[in-house]
Amino acid sequence: MTPKVFEHLPFQQQIRLLYQEGTFVTSIRYYGYKVNLYLLHGYYFEVFYNHKNDCIEKIAEMDKGHTRMKFYMDQIRLPLDLLDND
Repeated sequence: MTPKVFEHLPFQQQIRLLYQEGTFVTSIRYYGYKVNLYLLHGYYFEVFYNHKNDCIEKIAEMDKGHTRMKFYMDQIRLPLDLLDND
């Protein structure tokens, strides 16, 4: 399943797929969110959980160019191809 196909699924189905078929990698704190990183079918996805509202607000393919990458890299070793700029 590609990220394009995944992003067109209903939100509840995205959540179900990540939790049932994905692999939890790590989590970071990012502003008001706990961001959980999952690996699903060879792609990394971020799940943005808002503690104040007690809900998942957003699920998106990991943006390897975003400054959040530093937070992940401080915790785990991600494959080197994630560091390449496309």
